[in-house]
Amino acid sequence: MLIIPAIDLKDGCVVRYVQGRLNKKVYSKDPVKTAKYWVRQGAQIIHLVDLDGAMTGKPKNLEIVKQIIKAVDVPVQLGGGIRKIELIKNLLAYGISRVVLGTKAVEDKNFLQQARRNFKDKVIVSVDTERGQVLTCGWQIATGRIGTLSFIDILKKAGFKEMIYTDISKDGTLKGPNIKELKVLLKKTGMKIIASGGISSLNDIARLKLLEKSGIIGIIIGKALYEGRFTLSEAIKLR
Repeated sequence: MLIIPAIDLKDGCVVRYVQGRLNKKVYSKDPVKTAKYWVRQGAQIIHLVDLDGAMTGKPKNLEIVKQIIKAVDVPVQLGGGIRKIELIKNLLAYGISRVVLGTKAVEDKNFLQQARRNFKDKVIVSVDTERGQVLTCGWQIATGRIGTLSFIDILKKAGFKEMIYTDISKDGTLKGPNIKELKVLLKKTGMKIIASGGISSLNDIARLKLLEKSGIIGIIIGKALYEGRFTLSEAIKLR
């Protein structure tokens, strides 16, 4: 089970939000330094999110992303505003190990299918939900018509076997992950899941580890690390 540190980029800085839209806090003005720090702590992969891109539909921090790729010797995955097939191709050429899709994958089934067909496991979809429905555009827009399970079914039909799952109501709150919902999704969908949102303690990680045999293959951690609730090396020892 991978323990994956998150670096959320906004206006060139490392930031964290609460539930995607409340109380932005800047943790660093040097994302490259942050990425290097996580690697020294034992990170085997880094999760980057271009929040400007997620909100506007076009990545805005690609130069920083390129610098991070050059500075670290572990895989880097990137999401946020990636809504064109050509952009996926270019990002992989830059050295991104895996592209994380969101809004466009929800809105355009043809795009989703083409991305899977062209890039296979080099793309993964982030299923970002709140109260049972999928949100898009940097979690600013509720689809109003696409439920979590319905969308996951679309992913499965397109050939995806893994996904990132975020309970937006938990994200950035340090109130613990939605274990109950994760159990439901694992049982009903059969998908392998990278869990994100709400991790607050080493105990949360231990609880998620109990679901490893059911299909939890990774955990993305953000605010808890930046707030010093525990270190990345401590979390990795539990995996």
